[in-house]
Amino acid sequence: MTSGLEEALAEASSPSWTRRVRAGRDLACFADVPEAAETLVELLLDVEDTAVTRQTAEALARVGTVAAMRLIALAVAEADDNQADWLQTGVHDARVGPGGGPDAAAACGALARDPEEAVRRGAADISTWAEGTRC
Repeated sequence: MTSGLEEALAEASSPSWTRRVRAGRDLACFADVPEAAETLVELLLDVEDTAVTRQTAEALARVGTVAAMRLIALAVAEADDNQADWLQTGVHDARVGPGGGPDAAAACGALARDPEEAVRRGAADISTWAEGTRC
């Protein structure tokens, strides 16, 4: 494991919401690494602070890979209504922010055929959010 990954994993369990936000941003590029993926889902479903949920979702949506979008879909499938709202906001922010996010349509197309039902369900929810953030 790289030291950047190890540091971000350690920050993810910090009591400080700002450190957890930083961890979510730093871990987003490691969405395909199992240790990071598990931690990213926990950050997406952070029960202490919605800023962690929103900004981790935004970071993953900016990465836009199948692995990154799969983590958002998993979180959407498990989220309560409030968390789902902040996940949606984070994805929206990535799509309309400076430079916009990558076109995640191909990643989301792959998720519609994911073997895990929760991922397919989460991807379907993301698809219904809005034109322009369509998954």
